[in-house]
Amino acid sequence: FMGIAFGFFFAIEKFKNSGIGVALLLGFTFFMGLMLSRLIGAVLGFSNGASLVGFAFGGTAVMTSPEAPSGTARIVEALHRLPDADVIVNVQGDEPELAAAAIDAAIDLLARCPEAGVATLVTPLRRPDDLRDSACVKAILTPWRQTDGRAEPGCWRAIYFSRAPVPAARDWSDSLLAAEPPLYWQHVGLYAYRRSVLERWNALPDSRLAALESLEQLRVIEAGIPLVAGAIDHAARGIDTPKDYAAFVARLRGT
Repeated sequence: FMGIAFGFFFAIEKFKNSGIGVALLLGFTFFMGLMLSRLIGAVLGFSNGASLVGFAFGGTAVMTSPEAPSGTARIVEALHRLPDADVIVNVQGDEPELAAAAIDAAIDLLARCPEAGVATLVTPLRRPDDLRDSACVKAILTPWRQTDGRAEPGCWRAIYFSRAPVPAARDWSDSLLAAEPPLYWQHVGLYAYRRSVLERWNALPDSRLAALESLEQLRVIEAGIPLVAGAIDHAARGIDTPKDYAAFVARLRGT
């Protein structure tokens, strides 16, 4: 395992300024998500588990239309080629440092919150620069409550996502970023969908807010589909800009 991981590190550094580097980054994300997750062990317990794992480790690529408006739309387009599972996890290729345990956490959220159609992850936002950065997506959350009114520990209902510095405090102080539980959350690019949500995705109403913010998860919220979020410790940012990519390479090099 370590040999393969360090091989990826070396290759990403060597080809960081070319298209090959991007392909290697996607491969590294795929490798980390599969090799470390307990998901593999769970899938092996299915009647068709061996074939599902074989499909996954084969890394089958499904080409989708360049006109697809979002990552979710691409999954919907490829859904007929995916294993017949009740939950589909989308690990975005711009999150190579996401711990494999995060996949388990997202799946667990759907198990604990049966009314949720989609699960995602957040991490506390502590730096003023990140709050002001439009590439850092902020999440506004409220405690998740079950149908009996009981708050589910560690689960949050997503109210809104934005590139703006929200929630907006009337009287600002940097100490607000240190609040416990956090007031400010950074969205992490991982989703777990119930297959039923994806199957009716194309029938959902269009979302003006999703188009305005360029955030596909707002379509879920506007459609009235409950979206549950769970908190993880995830210090590294996703790779959305050249600056993010340079910082990722520097971390790999230990500089």
